[in-house]
Amino acid sequence: MAGPEARARHWYENELGWATVPGRPLRLVTGLRFDVLDVPAEAGAAALRHLGPDSPVALRGDRMRLLVAAGSAEELPAVLDWLEWGPLALDLEVVGAGGTTEAPVPPGAAHGDPARTGSVQGAAAWLRPPAPGGEVEVSLPALPAMGSPKDAPDLVRLVDTVAARCHRIRLRRLDAGPPACRRNQPLAFS
Repeated sequence: MAGPEARARHWYENELGWATVPGRPLRLVTGLRFDVLDVPAEAGAAALRHLGPDSPVALRGDRMRLLVAAGSAEELPAVLDWLEWGPLALDLEVVGAGGTTEAPVPPGAAHGDPARTGSVQGAAAWLRPPAPGGEVEVSLPALPAMGSPKDAPDLVRLVDTVAARCHRIRLRRLDAGPPACRRNQPLAFS
């Protein structure tokens, strides 16, 4: 009987048709069937409403990985500039052509004995798993110019929501720091 990693690789390659990279940990090739938008989980949660119910989403710790249409990584900088988010430092990353992402534990494999299933605490897990046998690409957010179907989620709305939430998170972290009058100013008593 094949081990948990072999079963996971089989599920990704044969049931979903997604390319994997040899070695451990199991990694998925991006840029062929999908790109990955990696954002804080809080920002991703706000964006879930812009995704179709079949759009795959994974969680790993405090990060959410939203699968978007292949080619989106190349478009993201222009979309952020167009939305006027470009000049800001946002806590979002996109992985596209030539990249890889950690393969989340396949659905059902995360239940049970971790030694038997191969799941590791802290490993990525599917919040919304892809459905084998379906064309996952149809459910992924894309730009209308990229030839997405009319009912496909809109990448621009998704990116705008994620960018706005990332910016709010950043501002909240800055506000939680010491008051501006005490930052970088030594105490002076006379």
